[in-house]
Amino acid sequence: MEVYRICLAKYAGELVASGNPGRWNLRGQLVIYAAGSRALACLENVVHRSGEGLNSLFKVIRIEIPDALAIESLTLDELPTDWQLPRHYARCQPLGAAWYQRQTAAILRVPSSIIAHEHNYVLNTRHPDFAQIRIVGWEDFAFDPRIKTDAE
Repeated sequence: MEVYRICLAKYAGELVASGNPGRWNLRGQLVIYAAGSRALACLENVVHRSGEGLNSLFKVIRIEIPDALAIESLTLDELPTDWQLPRHYARCQPLGAAWYQRQTAAILRVPSSIIAHEHNYVLNTRHPDFAQIRIVGWEDFAFDPRIKTDAE
């Protein structure tokens, strides 16, 4: 399976996690977020970026997850009410943190908070199977200038 991540070109050469908290992880949990399509990766960037702007300094990283790797999933039915709202990260973080600590799969498939029936993938860089996940290519990515953010 191929998943996608859009990031600044200077970070596109390797799969490195910052340890910053996100919707599905606590601070210090080393995960990488990817999307099931380039379009969803674009939307995720549009809603999460602030200050850096949406310019032509980005690349799409194509990430290959071997079909044999176990993937855990969270479904919409398993999520708390209003989980998708930004102010409710604290409702989702324990679910992702529990997966991270169990170490039962290197990948967690989660609904997108933007398009609920699309999926994002959380990659646990500390799981032994993470070594099998690799970058298979890069593509230049420029955000369409018609996309506007609140910061602009």
